[in-house]
Amino acid sequence: MKRVVQFSKGYVPAVIFSSVLILFGILGYAFKGFNYGVDFQAGINQTVQLAFPAIDLTYSGKGSAVLTVKDVGATIVFSGAEIEGKTLSFPFAEYKTVDSLAKALGAVPEIKAVVREGQSEIPTTLMVPTFQGDTRLGGNPVLIHRAPASAAENYATTEKVRAAITNLGDLTIQVVKPAELQRFLIRAQDEGKDPDFSKTAAAAITSGLEKAFGEGRVVVMQTNYVGARFSANLAKTAFSLVVLTVLAILAYATIRFGFQYGLGAVIATVHDMLVMICFIVWTRMEFNSSSIAAILTILGYSINDTIVQFDRVREERRLSPTEKFSDVLNRALTITLGRTVITTLATMITVLSIFFFTTGDLHDFSLALFVGMVSGTYSTLYIASAFVLGWENIQAKKKAKDQATPSSSFDAPKKVAPKKA
Repeated sequence: MKRVVQFSKGYVPAVIFSSVLILFGILGYAFKGFNYGVDFQAGINQTVQLAFPAIDLTYSGKGSAVLTVKDVGATIVFSGAEIEGKTLSFPFAEYKTVDSLAKALGAVPEIKAVVREGQSEIPTTLMVPTFQGDTRLGGNPVLIHRAPASAAENYATTEKVRAAITNLGDLTIQVVKPAELQRFLIRAQDEGKDPDFSKTAAAAITSGLEKAFGEGRVVVMQTNYVGARFSANLAKTAFSLVVLTVLAILAYATIRFGFQYGLGAVIATVHDMLVMICFIVWTRMEFNSSSIAAILTILGYSINDTIVQFDRVREERRLSPTEKFSDVLNRALTITLGRTVITTLATMITVLSIFFFTTGDLHDFSLALFVGMVSGTYSTLYIASAFVLGWENIQAKKKAKDQATPSSSFDAPKKVAPKKA
């Protein structure tokens, strides 16, 4: 048989390390708290891009003309009772500069396209999509924006954006990668004083940024608003989901293996949850519904790994009932170690792919999953198993003590009367 890894020798250092790590996380939560996303606090969450106006577009015809700008090109859809419905496409691969795109748009009857000064030779690959949905054209000019062509054109920073918005209290501002696009996530908390906060806050953000950086330079990509009641209900639901998950794990593991195994599995899963919370607190990662999804995913991943290990421990103990339990435990964990490593590494490849090739919530979600997977593998080998071994050792010592204690009820020796001479 291959060499048995003596996992039991690392149980005490592992418990000390985990205790310090969890204490560190609790202190971080006490002094710093979560960086709550808009899901968990009432307020507005708005993503904006600071860009350059490139083309002014107007439409003076009948019916409606709806403009859509995407990464690959622009389209205009004409519809209405008085005109013939049609869709015109302007791919950026064909119209490579702002000037050529504007000329193609202006060639459409009743469409007028005016190029802003200095924008003629800008590549159309820099055009900013219409994030907030399709834009209806009319007599008032609609702006088509373009992103900075190089770092030299970047004019906004987090500090400048914060200074531009002065009437919304304490703001949370984050750069949305890639930073050269000048995209910012702006979060303002609703304190309940303004019944129309969702409207006034959005208007205040746009007007403040335009006053600081120039009119027409603000592109609203996305706006989310969460009321106080919804955020409170979501927090309660998230807490209930975690508690129910832990209780379900305890019940399942207890029925299948025994109470000590069920409690060990719960301790390991709670350990993983606390490690993820510690990581989220100290990295200031946004705590939102994606974070809850990551925690619940890791709880399932961790308990699956723990159940596999415990199943092998049960089989090995059945085969060697008189062998020292620590030796049985070490051998069982060694047998399943290869499977654990291969499964974890294979899953990590997918998680790391998401981490490197996405941004925003998916990026944070994958990072939290990666940390949770490392913690889940570690807790199965060193936390859940350590608890079960400690439980078994306590029970063995108690049994030995009971067997060594003499019975309290015994027969007194009989006195023999001396014989008469």
